[in-house]
Amino acid sequence: MKYDVEDIGQHEGKRILYFTISSDTGHKWTLTNFGGIIHQWFCPDKHGNTEDILLGCADIKDYMGNHPYFGALVGRYANRIALGRMTVEGTVYQLATNLGRHHLHGGKEGFDKKIWDVEIKQRDKEICLILNYLSPHLEENYPGNLSVQVRYTFSNDGSLMIEYEAITDRATHLNLTNHCYFNLAGQSSDTILDHMVRIRSKYITETDEELIPTGRLLPVENTPFDFTAPAAIGDRIFQEDICLRIGSGFDHNFVLNPQDLNQPSATVLHPDSGRFMELYTDQPAMQFYTGNHLLGVPGKTGTYRNFAGFCLETQHYPDSPHHPEFPSTLLLPDRTFRSYTKYRLSVL
Repeated sequence: MKYDVEDIGQHEGKRILYFTISSDTGHKWTLTNFGGIIHQWFCPDKHGNTEDILLGCADIKDYMGNHPYFGALVGRYANRIALGRMTVEGTVYQLATNLGRHHLHGGKEGFDKKIWDVEIKQRDKEICLILNYLSPHLEENYPGNLSVQVRYTFSNDGSLMIEYEAITDRATHLNLTNHCYFNLAGQSSDTILDHMVRIRSKYITETDEELIPTGRLLPVENTPFDFTAPAAIGDRIFQEDICLRIGSGFDHNFVLNPQDLNQPSATVLHPDSGRFMELYTDQPAMQFYTGNHLLGVPGKTGTYRNFAGFCLETQHYPDSPHHPEFPSTLLLPDRTFRSYTKYRLSVL
C-alpha cells in the first residue's frame, strides 16, 4: 500500500490536506481533513472495471458550502434532537434548529465543517489516518470540552475501519457517525434501486410526521422494512406504508444487535457489478437512508437524482436525550466513548 499527501490551501488558519491511499488490490481512497470527508473510493467489479462508488461534491470549495453531509464525519450529535433542546444534569441547553424546528447532525457548523488535526501511520498491509479535534465548551451550545479522535484504517483487502474515541470534562450527549453515500454501481449509475440489501434488524424506531421518534419500536416483520433476507430497494421503497410516506423513502433507524460482532449488521450487493459490501459495527442502531432528497444536488459530474445513493449511518438512536428507554448517549467525564464501524468491499 502507498499514500500521497497534497496541501490544497489554508482555511481559518489551518492547512487543508488531501490524502490519496492506494492498495495493491485495486482500491483507492481520497479524503481530506476538512470534515474528515471521504471523497472517493475506487474499487474493481467482477468485470475488471474500476469505478468510484461514493457520491460527493466536485471540489473542496463545494464541501465548504451546503451539501447533504457527503462523506463527512457527523457530530456532536448525529441525527435529530427534537426542538434542538436537551437537559444535562438539570441544565437546559438550546441547540441550533437547523432542520425546521429540530436539531440535525451537530448544528449549523458541526464536525463536518471542522478542520481536523491529522497524522498518518503505515504498516505493511494498512494505512491509518488519525484525526483529532477539540470541540470547546458550548460550541453549538453543547456542554463540555470534548476531545474526539477518529481513526480511518484502510486495508489492502478493500476494507475501511472507522474507530471513534471521545472524552469530555463535563457531562454531554454524543452521537457520532460517518455519512458516506454509496452507489456500488459507480458513477455511471444514477440509482441504487437495483441494490440488494440485508439488515440484521427486527425493529425500527417509530417516528412522528417530522421523523422524530415516538419512543416505540415497530417490528419490521410483514412490512417493507423487513430486510432480514436480501431484498431490492426498488421492490420496497414504493410500497404503500405510512412510515415510507413520511420519510419519502427509507430514512429510518434500524435497531441492531451488537452482541454478535462476527456477523455483519448489514450487507449490500449490486448484482450487475458483483460489488458486495459488508458492514460490521458495535453500535446499537443504523440509519438507513436512500438519498430521498438528492434531486438537483450538485455532485461530482453533474446533479444527482433522488435515490442516487444510500447511507448506512451507524449510531445511537435519534433523539435519545428525550428517551430514557433508549440506549443512553450521555458521556460523563470519567468515561471514554469508543465505537467502531467497518466497511468491507469485495466482489461476488
